[in-house]
Amino acid sequence: MNVGDIRVDTSERFELVSITEEVKKAVQKSGVSEGICIVYSTHTTAAVTVNEDYDRDVPRDLAAACRALVGALDVRFDHAEGNSDSHFLASLFGQSQHLLVHAGQLDLGRWQGVFLAEFDGPRRRTVRVAVYPA
Repeated sequence: MNVGDIRVDTSERFELVSITEEVKKAVQKSGVSEGICIVYSTHTTAAVTVNEDYDRDVPRDLAAACRALVGALDVRFDHAEGNSDSHFLASLFGQSQHLLVHAGQLDLGRWQGVFLAEFDGPRRRTVRVAVYPA
């Protein structure tokens, strides 16, 4: 197993930041030819997701949809820090993604990319990448 960290600085409360190139580099650096790559957020108010990484409007639209969803909720959050909505969204998106490694490369679809989904920014985040051989 090869493990490394990616540092991500976010600038918005709700933001999706592409970390695709950094994850690809981690896979290549691992030397694993065939296997699995786990990309994991070490935070309770940020997540990891896979989505379109070609059109820059897509991550902006997803962040806008998250803002709208939270705004439409008819729920009272009691958490003293005032960021329960961020915990909620991170739980919905999920803390990690499991991706295939094939021929020494991250095996993504043509338009796919890997994103840190920030729900409580701006912050400095850590994304952990673990690559396992098959």
